[in-house]
Amino acid sequence: MSNITTFSVTSSNRKIDPSRRRGGTFKADGSLNDNDRVEIGPTDLAFNEWAELGLTPPNLTRMREYRLQRIVKELQKRDLGGILLFDPLNIRYATDSTNMQVWVTHNHSRACFVSASGHLILWDFHNCEHLSAHRPLIKEVRGGASFFYFETGDRTDEHDSRFASEIQSILQEHAGDNKRLAIDKMEIAGFNKIKQLGIDVFDGQEVMEFARSIKNEDEINAMRCSIASTEVAMKCMQEAIVPGITENDIWSILHAENIRRGGEWIECRILSSGPRTNPWFQESGPRIVKEGELLAFDTDLIGPYGMCADLSRTWMIGESLPSAEQKHLYQVAYEHIQHNMNILKPGMTFEEVTKSGLLLPEEYRAQRYGVMMHGVGLCDEYPSIRYPEDLECHGYSGVLEPGMALCVEAYVGRVGGKSGVKLEDQIIITDTGFENLTNYPFEAALLAN
Repeated sequence: MSNITTFSVTSSNRKIDPSRRRGGTFKADGSLNDNDRVEIGPTDLAFNEWAELGLTPPNLTRMREYRLQRIVKELQKRDLGGILLFDPLNIRYATDSTNMQVWVTHNHSRACFVSASGHLILWDFHNCEHLSAHRPLIKEVRGGASFFYFETGDRTDEHDSRFASEIQSILQEHAGDNKRLAIDKMEIAGFNKIKQLGIDVFDGQEVMEFARSIKNEDEINAMRCSIASTEVAMKCMQEAIVPGITENDIWSILHAENIRRGGEWIECRILSSGPRTNPWFQESGPRIVKEGELLAFDTDLIGPYGMCADLSRTWMIGESLPSAEQKHLYQVAYEHIQHNMNILKPGMTFEEVTKSGLLLPEEYRAQRYGVMMHGVGLCDEYPSIRYPEDLECHGYSGVLEPGMALCVEAYVGRVGGKSGVKLEDQIIITDTGFENLTNYPFEAALLAN
């Protein structure tokens, strides 16, 4: 692949033909209903399922404008001239455009600049300007943001110097004397070149995490839709589980059903069965599942609209009744997340959440999950709220606000134990408390006394 060619497309010649848009019909989210369109998005299957569930898709135009204004607000709050983004999730948030999202996470060939006045420039992969032609908030599309070694080899210095000079010129044009630039992630060669030009660099990850942390109604609706599609996929998984198939057979169903509905990818492959459920974080493999075992998983799924649905469940395999030990593990995990959800309300500090949370029984603390809860949006996001044992080393300050989406989770399994249980629900902080966006049922047999 090559991305060395530079191109620039101005707003006057890069949009969808207005006559075509006027003559077309629109989907429920306001996007063009054109079978041949470039824009990705939910399939008819997803729209039909959401309608049956009474869900309202997001208004994409309004959601995109809201996100851009969130970035502008954070830039102005810090007196920054602009922000330069290379993280594809941050680019998605700023532009709602995509291009080989997983590939560009480790090959930085896309970039985005947002000025404090809201001027938005996208650098895309070679000859890919058509992929964002339906995004009117993007004022320019350029190329040439690649200077990782595979791409530029012994000409890296040439290409990162050119890009740095381009950023200097853009910053001067759109920020005047303000040379304060936030950057989220960047190849070190280009970063050094920008610093050498006298530009003051600040932490762009902080800017974007705060911008992304508060969801508006449209983002919450997008999240509801993504979760709903994920839960349909989970049901397909659960119905397919029989002793004798492999973990990978089960896990592949989640992938397939996500893609069928317009979902995008899955960040991890954390699914395990039987003795592989303890310790946690083992990924799905060729193991054949057996009657009477537990199967546990974490979706970590990027669904329709690029919204993360991060849910965990633990199921029985086959028709056997659960053992007393299996039920105990499950009930501890269930009680844990229920308590920790029900304490949540706006205005609580992260430390207050930690100290008000339910302590795990001593025998399960050594293998506790890394967080009590974490933010979620386009992926796992700010904040991370820690267990009491981790507060001193890893805890940080912050306050719960309406519009924050959180995943409340627990892993319960003793060191050397035969099984473990993982449970997780996704919630939104409201003006008065919280709303659980998750509808997938828990296991009655495992909760029974």
